[in-house]
Amino acid sequence: MEPRRVLHLIGAVELSTFLLMMANLATVHLQLLSSILGPLHGLAYTLTVIAAALLSQGRHRVWLLALVPAVGGLLAARALPAPDATV
Repeated sequence: MEPRRVLHLIGAVELSTFLLMMANLATVHLQLLSSILGPLHGLAYTLTVIAAALLSQGRHRVWLLALVPAVGGLLAARALPAPDATV
């Protein structure tokens, strides 16, 4: 699997868990759902930052974008060079 795809997938999980947490907070606020989604989102966020740092190929912009909460993984995946692009 190519690096951009991996980072995009992790970023999508991060965004999904964030949106589910916010929807839960805005509607029914179930404690069980919060206790599951909170750590899951934290893990996805951490994986996003680590993956971006490993895949950044010396580009600071990539892993700095990954630090943005909720959408950082998707932004970092977009900032990675395309597989066919030469550096």
